[in-house]
Parts: sequence; structure tokens; C-alpha cells
Amino acid sequence: MNHTIITIARQFGSGGHEIAKRLAERLEIPLYDRNLVEMAAAKMGQSPLHVEKVDEAALSSFLDHYEVSREPNSVTGYGLSLGDSTYVTQTIIIEALAAKGPCIIVGRCGNYALRSYPHLIDVFLCASMEDRIRRIMERYQFSEKDAAAAIKATDRRRKTYYEKYTQRRWGSIDSHQMLLNVSRLGMDRAAEIIEKLYRA
Repeated sequence: MNHTIITIARQFGSGGHEIAKRLAERLEIPLYDRNLVEMAAAKMGQSPLHVEKVDEAALSSFLDHYEVSREPNSVTGYGLSLGDSTYVTQTIIIEALAAKGPCIIVGRCGNYALRSYPHLIDVFLCASMEDRIRRIMERYQFSEKDAAAAIKATDRRRKTYYEKYTQRRWGSIDSHQMLLNVSRLGMDRAAEIIEKLYRA
């Protein structure tokens, strides 16, 4: 395999999905984000809504011990919590997608799943809290207070999920090839930087 894969991790509200979508259109390569949940659910024989409950959310210690599927799935069989089964299944899917051809993977510990892949562009996107609140208010019609609360809760879940399965610090330069501040660069410039790296 000598094609290039882009993985994008991001703070909630930083514009990660929008930037990934622009890149996918410009580069004419597939984008995998929320559709990874549906793919994992289908492979596991689970409801997408059930799997979505644990997607990018580390379960409490109680659920980790007790929310174990009553039915085996074709990937992990019996014995793993739904959270662990989802992680393992999504990792297998990410590896298979990377083997097929160039693509963009958003979230789901994609950079860790492909950490040994030689042609990986691994980016973490961040932005100011002010910009993130404004973006979430516009996207979901939230109040400023609700937007700030959603950002803190979602970032906490993403951080816990990433660090649980990778033993790396979420959003750290030690965990990613590069960090891009969308507030400083703007969405177009951030997308352009990643595009140029891909084409190079």
C-alpha cells in the first residue's frame, strides 16, 4: 500500500467534520465519520442506535463490567463490553478501509489504529472556545450556556475514550503529527495545509 490516509481528531465545535468534508471533495476521496458507527453496528449485528450510545464515549466502570451483549457478534464473540467490542470492530474496519485506498478517517482513534501505516497524515484540530461556542450555537440552535456545556461534555468523552484505548494524551503533540488551530488559520487555510501535504 502506497496511498495516503488522512486522520482527523478534533475538539468539539472546531469544524473538524466541515474541514474533512471539504478535503474529501477537493481530493475526491471517501470520508468516513459517523458512517463508521453504522458499519461497526452491521458487522457486530447490533442496532446502530445502540452502538452510537457508546461511540466515542468511555463507559463507566459499572457499564464496562455489565453492559455485555447477550448475543455474540461475528468479530469479538462473547465477553467484551459493548464499548470494547465497538472499539475493536471500528479498528478492524478502519484498517480495512485504509488497505482499500486513500480516504479520510474522522475520530475513532484512527491515528492510533493506523500508527504503523507509513503514509499517514495525522492531524488534531483545535479552536478557541469562543469560536467553538458560536459554531455549536449555529449548528444546533443551542443557547450559549448549552453550547458551552455540550463542548465540555463532548470533549471530556472524546478525551476519555481516546486515552482509554491508546494510552496517549488526547490533543497532545506527542500523540499527533500536527496540531492546527482553526481559529488562527481559518477553515479554508487549515484545509489547504492538509491538502498540500496530501498532494506532496
